[in-house]
Formats: sequence, structure tokens, C-alpha cells
Amino acid sequence: MTESDIRKYPQRPYLAVSAAIVRDGKVLIVRRARNPALNLYTLPGGAVETGETLAEAAQREVREETALEIDPVGLAGHREVIAHGDDGRVERHFVIMCFAAQWRSGEVVLNEELDDFRWIAPGELAGFKTTEGLAEIVAEAMALASR
Repeated sequence: MTESDIRKYPQRPYLAVSAAIVRDGKVLIVRRARNPALNLYTLPGGAVETGETLAEAAQREVREETALEIDPVGLAGHREVIAHGDDGRVERHFVIMCFAAQWRSGEVVLNEELDDFRWIAPGELAGFKTTEGLAEIVAEAMALASR
């Protein structure tokens, strides 16, 4: 059974993190190669593991998914993802804490969960099929990262 299968029809919400990584005035978006959010552009991230802080989880997830090293600078917001199955039961429930982060080092190397990436100006997001609320999170992240 995969980790994704374990998270189906949960008894409780799962806590997750993501990072809007800013580099030279651009933000990194990645396209999901698997469900949930198959073929949508979003931010790198994933589940928080027991014993790690939210910032540590964001750094680890970004490293695992993209090989980048980042410096989280603050929370840019949160998203709740609640998906229902055909029978009406809650199939997935994630609370995602979204960080603004500065790129520290590395070049993007995607893992098997992702199949594309782009460094884009925030105004270019409208040209991509994205997860819900991504533009608002990116706008807040850009404001935090420029302070």
C-alpha cells in the first residue's frame, strides 16, 4: 500500500506544507504527475512528518521534490483541500500551510511526483492551469519575500 493509499478516506485531516520559492523576482511552480491535482501547476510540498517543524517539513519536501535548498521566510497563507468520493464520503482532507521562501541553492531536479517546472513572474500564473487559490498565495509570498 502506498502512502497515497493510506491517506484515502482519512479518519482525520493531514497536515501538509508547500513553498512559494522566490528567485530573482520569479516564483517556482511545478506540475503534478499524480493525483491528487494531476496535471495542475502548484507549489512543491507535502505532508509534515512527526517530529519536524512546519519550516523543516517545507525544506525537506522542497529538497525531495526539486533538489533545491530554501530559506522559509514566513507563512503566506493556508489552503484546505477536501475531496469527496463518488459515495459522498471524504476521500482526502489536507490542511496545507503555505510558506514564502527564498531560493538558497541548487537547480531544479524533479522527482517522480512532478513532470514539469517553471520559474515565472507572478503575473504569468493566469496562463497556467493551477490549484485553487495559487495566485493569492503567490502574491502574499512575493510580498513577504521582498521585505
